[in-house]
Amino acid sequence: MRLRHKVGGMTDQATDTDPAMEPDIPGKPTSASRTTLSHIMTHNDTNLLGTVHGGVIMKLVDDAAGAVAGRHSGGPAVTASMDEMVFLEPVRVGDLVHVKAQVNWTGRTSMEIGVRVLAERWNESDPATQVGSAYLVFTAVDADGKPRRVPPVIPETDRDRRRCQEAQIRRTHRLARRRAIRELREKRAAEGFED
Repeated sequence: MRLRHKVGGMTDQATDTDPAMEPDIPGKPTSASRTTLSHIMTHNDTNLLGTVHGGVIMKLVDDAAGAVAGRHSGGPAVTASMDEMVFLEPVRVGDLVHVKAQVNWTGRTSMEIGVRVLAERWNESDPATQVGSAYLVFTAVDADGKPRRVPPVIPETDRDRRRCQEAQIRRTHRLARRRAIRELREKRAAEGFED
Protein backbone atom coordinates (compact mmCIF):
# COMPACT_ATOMS: atom_id res chain seq x y z
CA MET A 1 0.00 0.00 0.00
CA ARG A 2 1.57 3.28 -1.10
CA LEU A 3 0.62 6.26 1.03
CA ARG A 4 0.58 9.86 -0.13
CA HIS A 5 -0.27 10.81 3.42
CA LYS A 6 2.95 11.72 5.25
CA VAL A 7 2.88 12.03 8.98
CA GLY A 8 6.11 14.05 8.90
CA GLY A 9 4.72 16.51 6.35
CA MET A 10 1.20 16.17 7.67
CA THR A 11 -1.09 16.31 4.69
CA ASP A 12 -4.72 15.31 4.73
CA GLN A 13 -4.83 13.58 1.38
CA ALA A 14 -6.28 10.13 0.95
CA THR A 15 -4.26 6.97 0.37
CA ASP A 16 -3.98 5.06 -2.89
CA THR A 17 -5.63 1.90 -1.59
CA ASP A 18 -8.95 0.80 -3.04
CA PRO A 19 -11.67 1.57 -0.48
CA ALA A 20 -13.71 -1.36 -1.81
CA MET A 21 -10.95 -3.70 -0.58
CA GLU A 22 -11.17 -2.52 3.02
CA PRO A 23 -13.79 -3.32 5.64
CA ASP A 24 -16.19 -0.56 6.59
CA ILE A 25 -15.62 1.23 9.86
CA PRO A 26 -18.86 2.16 11.58
CA GLY A 27 -19.44 5.89 11.93
CA LYS A 28 -19.60 7.77 15.21
CA PRO A 29 -21.97 10.63 16.03
CA THR A 30 -20.53 14.06 16.68
CA SER A 31 -21.64 13.92 20.31
CA ALA A 32 -19.57 10.76 21.00
CA SER A 33 -16.31 12.69 21.16
CA ARG A 34 -17.36 16.28 21.89
CA THR A 35 -15.27 17.65 24.76
CA THR A 36 -14.95 20.71 26.99
CA LEU A 37 -11.76 21.47 28.90
CA SER A 38 -11.77 24.25 31.52
CA HIS A 39 -8.82 26.06 33.06
CA ILE A 40 -8.41 29.08 35.38
CA MET A 41 -5.84 31.52 34.01
CA THR A 42 -3.11 32.62 36.43
CA HIS A 43 -0.19 35.07 36.42
CA ASN A 44 2.00 32.28 35.01
CA ASP A 45 -0.07 32.46 31.79
CA THR A 46 0.44 36.17 31.04
CA ASN A 47 2.36 37.94 28.31
CA LEU A 48 4.18 41.29 28.52
CA LEU A 49 0.87 43.16 28.21
CA GLY A 50 -0.57 41.47 31.28
CA THR A 51 -3.14 39.42 29.39
CA VAL A 52 -3.02 35.67 28.81
CA HIS A 53 -0.42 34.72 26.22
CA GLY A 54 -1.87 33.53 22.91
CA GLY A 55 0.41 30.50 23.03
CA VAL A 56 -1.23 29.38 26.28
CA ILE A 57 -4.64 29.53 24.63
CA MET A 58 -3.28 27.71 21.56
CA LYS A 59 -1.97 24.89 23.77
CA LEU A 60 -5.37 24.54 25.44
CA VAL A 61 -6.98 24.47 21.98
CA ASP A 62 -4.56 21.77 20.83
CA ASP A 63 -5.13 19.75 24.02
CA ALA A 64 -8.91 19.81 23.63
CA ALA A 65 -8.75 19.04 19.92
CA GLY A 66 -6.32 16.19 20.60
CA ALA A 67 -8.68 14.68 23.16
CA VAL A 68 -11.53 14.82 20.65
CA ALA A 69 -9.39 13.34 17.86
CA GLY A 70 -8.23 10.50 20.09
CA ARG A 71 -11.76 9.76 21.27
CA HIS A 72 -13.19 9.81 17.77
CA SER A 73 -10.43 7.75 16.17
CA GLY A 74 -10.16 5.31 19.08
CA GLY A 75 -6.43 5.83 19.57
CA PRO A 76 -3.50 8.17 19.06
CA ALA A 77 -3.84 11.14 16.74
CA VAL A 78 -1.34 13.88 15.97
CA THR A 79 -1.80 17.52 15.02
CA ALA A 80 -1.34 17.98 11.27
CA SER A 81 -2.27 21.65 10.99
CA MET A 82 -4.01 24.52 12.71
CA ASP A 83 -6.16 26.74 10.53
CA GLU A 84 -7.73 30.07 11.30
CA MET A 85 -6.77 30.51 14.94
CA VAL A 86 -8.70 33.67 15.75
CA PHE A 87 -8.40 35.67 18.96
CA LEU A 88 -11.56 37.75 19.42
CA GLU A 89 -11.06 39.19 22.91
CA PRO A 90 -8.18 39.22 25.41
CA VAL A 91 -8.20 36.68 28.21
CA ARG A 92 -7.20 37.92 31.65
CA VAL A 93 -5.81 36.48 34.85
CA GLY A 94 -8.70 35.04 36.83
CA ASP A 95 -10.72 34.09 33.76
CA LEU A 96 -12.17 30.60 33.67
CA VAL A 97 -11.52 29.48 30.10
CA HIS A 98 -13.69 26.78 28.53
CA VAL A 99 -12.35 25.16 25.37
CA LYS A 100 -15.12 23.32 23.49
CA ALA A 101 -14.13 20.97 20.68
CA GLN A 102 -15.84 18.57 18.29
CA VAL A 103 -15.17 16.65 15.10
CA ASN A 104 -16.51 18.63 12.15
CA TRP A 105 -15.39 16.38 9.29
CA THR A 106 -13.52 13.15 8.70
CA GLY A 107 -11.48 11.97 5.76
CA ARG A 108 -9.83 8.62 5.44
CA THR A 109 -7.14 9.10 8.09
CA SER A 110 -7.68 12.73 9.08
CA MET A 111 -10.23 14.73 11.03
CA GLU A 112 -11.02 18.41 11.25
CA ILE A 113 -11.69 19.47 14.83
CA GLY A 114 -13.52 22.73 15.44
CA VAL A 115 -12.75 24.57 18.67
CA ARG A 116 -14.47 27.47 20.41
CA VAL A 117 -12.81 29.27 23.32
CA LEU A 118 -15.03 30.93 25.93
CA ALA A 119 -14.03 32.93 29.01
CA GLU A 120 -15.82 34.05 32.14
CA ARG A 121 -14.67 35.55 35.42
CA TRP A 122 -14.14 32.67 37.83
CA ASN A 123 -16.04 34.41 40.65
CA GLU A 124 -18.91 36.01 38.72
CA SER A 125 -22.13 34.67 37.29
CA ASP A 126 -22.04 36.58 34.00
CA PRO A 127 -22.33 34.37 30.93
CA ALA A 128 -19.17 33.23 29.18
CA THR A 129 -17.96 35.25 26.17
CA GLN A 130 -16.45 33.70 23.08
CA VAL A 131 -12.82 34.84 22.95
CA GLY A 132 -11.42 32.67 20.17
CA SER A 133 -11.87 29.86 17.69
CA ALA A 134 -9.74 27.54 15.62
CA TYR A 135 -9.84 24.62 13.22
CA LEU A 136 -7.25 21.86 13.51
CA VAL A 137 -6.57 18.84 11.33
CA PHE A 138 -5.46 15.69 13.13
CA THR A 139 -4.16 12.46 11.63
CA ALA A 140 -4.85 9.17 13.38
CA VAL A 141 -1.70 7.08 13.71
CA ASP A 142 -0.91 3.49 14.62
CA ALA A 143 1.81 2.23 16.96
CA ASP A 144 4.43 2.77 14.21
CA GLY A 145 3.33 6.36 13.58
CA LYS A 146 1.71 5.45 10.25
CA PRO A 147 -1.67 6.93 9.33
CA ARG A 148 -4.66 4.73 10.10
CA ARG A 149 -8.29 4.91 9.10
CA VAL A 150 -10.80 6.83 11.19
CA PRO A 151 -14.52 6.26 11.57
CA PRO A 152 -16.72 8.63 9.58
CA VAL A 153 -18.36 11.32 11.67
CA ILE A 154 -22.16 11.34 11.71
CA PRO A 155 -23.48 14.91 12.08
CA GLU A 156 -26.52 14.95 14.37
CA THR A 157 -27.88 18.48 14.12
CA ASP A 158 -28.27 21.16 11.46
CA ARG A 159 -25.35 22.97 13.09
CA ASP A 160 -23.22 19.80 12.85
CA ARG A 161 -24.15 19.43 9.16
CA ARG A 162 -23.25 23.09 8.48
CA ARG A 163 -19.90 22.63 10.25
CA CYS A 164 -19.22 19.53 8.16
CA GLN A 165 -19.95 21.40 4.92
CA GLU A 166 -17.75 24.33 5.97
CA ALA A 167 -14.95 21.90 6.89
CA GLN A 168 -15.09 20.42 3.39
CA ILE A 169 -14.71 23.92 1.92
CA ARG A 170 -11.69 24.59 4.17
CA ARG A 171 -10.14 21.27 3.10
CA THR A 172 -10.64 22.07 -0.59
CA HIS A 173 -8.98 25.47 -0.11
CA ARG A 174 -6.14 24.01 1.98
CA LEU A 175 -5.32 21.40 -0.68
CA ALA A 176 -5.60 23.92 -3.54
CA ARG A 177 -3.27 26.33 -1.71
CA ARG A 178 -0.70 23.57 -1.14
CA ARG A 179 -0.91 22.50 -4.78
CA ALA A 180 -0.52 26.08 -6.06
CA ILE A 181 2.52 26.69 -3.84
CA ARG A 182 4.13 23.39 -4.87
CA GLU A 183 3.57 24.20 -8.56
CA LEU A 184 5.05 27.69 -8.14
CA ARG A 185 8.14 26.27 -6.42
CA GLU A 186 8.56 23.63 -9.14
CA LYS A 187 8.25 26.31 -11.83
CA ARG A 188 10.81 28.55 -10.10
CA ALA A 189 13.20 25.60 -9.69
CA ALA A 190 12.83 24.74 -13.40
CA GLU A 191 13.66 28.37 -14.24
CA GLY A 192 16.84 28.13 -12.16
CA PHE A 193 15.76 30.12 -9.10
CA GLU A 194 17.02 28.92 -5.73
CA ASP A 195 15.02 29.42 -2.57
